[in-house]
Amino acid sequence: MRKLLIVFGVIMLIFGVGIYAMTNVTIDYAFVPDNEDIREAEKRTKIASMSNDVEMGTPEQIELGRKLFYEETFGNEVFFSDILGMFNGPLTLGNIGKAILKLNGEGTNNLQVEAYEDFSAGDINIKKGELFDTGLDVAKGAKTPVGFKVVFDEGSLKAGVSCAACHATVDSKGKIMEGVPNTDLQIGLSLAMGTNTAAYFTHTELEDIKRYISQHSMEVDTSDGTKASLPDTEKFEKFVDAEIIKWPAGSNDTTIDLHNNPVQIPDAMTNGDRPFGWSGQGQIGPFNGISAAINNAHSQNMDAVSASEISKYTLKIDKEVYLGSILQNAANPKYRYDGKSSQKPSDFFAKVDPTPGVPGVNRLTKSPTYPKTSYMTSVGVLSSSAGYKVYEQLDAMSAYMNSLSPVPSGIQKNNEKAEKGERVFTKAGCISCHAGRFATSNKLIPVEELKTNGSRAKGFSGLKSYHDVPKVYEEGTKVPLPENPKSKIIHTTPEQEQLLRLAWGFTETKGAYKTISLYNLSRSAPYLHDGGVSVGANGEIGVTETILQGKLPDPYQSLKAMVDSRLREKVIESNTANNDLSTVNVTGKGHSFWVDETTGFSESEQDALIHYLLTITD
Repeated sequence: MRKLLIVFGVIMLIFGVGIYAMTNVTIDYAFVPDNEDIREAEKRTKIASMSNDVEMGTPEQIELGRKLFYEETFGNEVFFSDILGMFNGPLTLGNIGKAILKLNGEGTNNLQVEAYEDFSAGDINIKKGELFDTGLDVAKGAKTPVGFKVVFDEGSLKAGVSCAACHATVDSKGKIMEGVPNTDLQIGLSLAMGTNTAAYFTHTELEDIKRYISQHSMEVDTSDGTKASLPDTEKFEKFVDAEIIKWPAGSNDTTIDLHNNPVQIPDAMTNGDRPFGWSGQGQIGPFNGISAAINNAHSQNMDAVSASEISKYTLKIDKEVYLGSILQNAANPKYRYDGKSSQKPSDFFAKVDPTPGVPGVNRLTKSPTYPKTSYMTSVGVLSSSAGYKVYEQLDAMSAYMNSLSPVPSGIQKNNEKAEKGERVFTKAGCISCHAGRFATSNKLIPVEELKTNGSRAKGFSGLKSYHDVPKVYEEGTKVPLPENPKSKIIHTTPEQEQLLRLAWGFTETKGAYKTISLYNLSRSAPYLHDGGVSVGANGEIGVTETILQGKLPDPYQSLKAMVDSRLREKVIESNTANNDLSTVNVTGKGHSFWVDETTGFSESEQDALIHYLLTITD
């Protein structure tokens, strides 16, 4: 069966929909690796077995979670393909297929694809036929990129993405490293290449949507019976493209707050690394908050339509204007609101909604607090598919992620140097925040103390006025939900509530960031939440000279910039001189804890510390 699906996948990718135009079949395929496709697969549960204080899940849960991690999109191919039109412009599924064929069965951690047409956004210009980096990973022998699901449905070819697209990567031999962040994935570029990137407008520095109204703008009836104009499609698309294209490779904006806040992709090795999310918003519920964090990514970030019920309260944008702005230039005519009839955008969408009964186009379920948000869901809904129990899929992926172990660094470890580095680690005070089995205190550090860019830390603050007490459905509740499903409140202690309010930006402070585990540093450069601490192997300084030039940051040199005050100063200077980076809050500032001559440490001690950190799990 697997070989048959692979053949279908190749045919669909290369030859497109013409072959199947007269059929009514539905076909989907995503690459799920076997053990021989994975690097260090036998170590998958080594770290997990060491822990007694973290929910681990059953072997059956872990195996289901692993499968879902690679292939579950919750239907986001509708949003990315039919609405945003990611594959209708310079980046096409056909050309992705051709690029994979050119690999001749070899793997790659950066699939180069031929542009189907000219592309221009911001300072980026790509000519038709020119090869460009996608950062998509292809395992040796695979026919589709890792975390890429191809679907042929309703007579058209579509694609969506799963967790693995961002949280797995391929090594030099074409083996998959599970849970390792895809640090060169070109999310911003891929989105900007869509024909309706305007559907992602909530991730931009949008001061006032009315600024994009022109004489060509469409008028709609609003929820309160008045009239309002939608933004001009051409002007709005150009603005959003120019905003999204600024995201450095390996980063993504994960909040819908009308601010451009890309954060670097974290690893998916969650065991011991709570709270979850850069601001630590995932703290309660199943698996100590991992399931809530996963839900945020799938229900919000991969389906902008899902926020339609809360846009009035959290974005100050009427539901009809919000929906109309997203759908008026949808790639698939089925979802394109043309305004020719007197119906509102919401009435139009109700007729074409692939998942009626819940906002959005993904497979979602109303949460117990719907339509209000809670600490369990930032949009009031839960990612879940019919035939499963509520939370079953999210919990399975949580169990799988908790089972993952760090992949060896590949660095020749010098035990004497590592031991010296550990002593420096203690002497310098690093251990005060990064102690214990997983090298983290599991605490939130206020922005005022870290002195880093606080924009992302307040990313959920707009939800404060539309927030409810967190609740979960009773265990065993099935999807679709029965009538009047039973739920229960998640009771929190005063201390938990204080930490949650800090993490969600519900306080008068600047918010906070989590104390991350120091595992996986050899494979997670650049550093800090904004990915701003980036130095190349040949001394290239800052994101401008590394990532924006297609050069991967060097873990050793980038870690040196984390602890060396003079080098960091140069990194910050380089980043802030780049206007695009400044406007998307990528600076590399903060976490000013130095291990250099200013604090009495020698170059030898600094070198030993970095070696220790890079090989800490080897």
